[in-house]
Amino acid sequence: MSQPLPFVIDPAGAGRHAEYRALRARGPATPVDVLGLRAWAVSDPALLKTLLTSPDVSKNGRAHYPDFQRTIRTWPLALWIEVQSMLTAYGADHRRLRRMVAPAFSARRITELKPTVEAMVAGLMDDLAAVPAGQVVDLRERLAYPLPISVIGHLMGVPEDQRGDFRQIVDNVFDSTLTPEQAQANTLLLFEHIDQLIATKRAHPGDDMTSLLIAARDEESDGTGFTGVELRDTMILMISAGYETTVNVIDQAVFAMLTSPDQLRLVRDGRVPWEEVVEETLRAEPAIKYLPLRFAVTDLKLPDGQVIAAGEPILAAYGAANRHPDWHGPDADTFDVTRSMKDHLAFGYGVHFCLGAPLARLEVAEALRQLFARFPGISLAAPAADLRPIPTLISNGHQELPVCLRTEG
Repeated sequence: MSQPLPFVIDPAGAGRHAEYRALRARGPATPVDVLGLRAWAVSDPALLKTLLTSPDVSKNGRAHYPDFQRTIRTWPLALWIEVQSMLTAYGADHRRLRRMVAPAFSARRITELKPTVEAMVAGLMDDLAAVPAGQVVDLRERLAYPLPISVIGHLMGVPEDQRGDFRQIVDNVFDSTLTPEQAQANTLLLFEHIDQLIATKRAHPGDDMTSLLIAARDEESDGTGFTGVELRDTMILMISAGYETTVNVIDQAVFAMLTSPDQLRLVRDGRVPWEEVVEETLRAEPAIKYLPLRFAVTDLKLPDGQVIAAGEPILAAYGAANRHPDWHGPDADTFDVTRSMKDHLAFGYGVHFCLGAPLARLEVAEALRQLFARFPGISLAAPAADLRPIPTLISNGHQELPVCLRTEG
């Protein structure tokens, strides 16, 4: 069967909703161009779930992608497939790495973090309350960013004087408009900062996840612990995924509420809890639009007769799948907090389901709860159509979220 020409995924992330519709119109899976790399984008949720749980699909490009070595030298998003952590692990290696990280996100640990998160949000609300009346505030800068950075910094034990350094570096990891040279330079800078953090915590361990991961690396001598590279790359995963994604969910949830007054009224009247707002945001505007990459371990015959050949890359099109009409009906593009079924793939699916999902949900719900209680008259300070998306095909957020804060409704 002849294949259509690859659909080019926009590196700058503009027009995502139209892009989702175009992908779905081309079938459950379709060839795409991702910054010059040919892959299969899967937008059908049923097919995507099948592939995400199949042993015939791997995240380990070293083992299952014949073009791996050339790609990591030339592709701007090389770090996404080059790192050696549970993000890119397969089979027994994935189980081994996930087992060492999972305790950081246990139900007990998240419960213990709840008062800390509440206090952090309250402190940010106090800072916002000090803004002079009438002054426009960028909520992405003043709320969506600092809360997840503070939480992951607390969890990982990142010294406060190092947290600011990580922000721009991590943002660049998700920026798909960088040149290969810029991306490589950013990766080296990221390695340098992670190595510095590991050295700091090795010299001065504390009650934090970084110290526990270092101990697992230093004390395990039977081959089941981290290698040096796995430790560094696991730190990269936890710090970057631990804050970048939550930034965007807070951003999109606030935006949805400020552009859907009828929906906001339902929450304020007590008819819908904030947790339902979080879930509908994750469905309609997931923090990750596309996640690179997985690889076919063997030839995969698709329901429409097409074949993803062994070794070919697969791009999980989470944003398009979440809005698929076969899953959520003809109104799948509508943001509706009363939707009875809000299932989504925002945190992935199967063995790679995001360990940090409960923490992200906690942060976003608490940020919304306190923000709209403290500033019931809050409103957007610019037309919704004028807000610019961040320049990436991966993340889903706005460059700025300008608002006017008012304490009266």
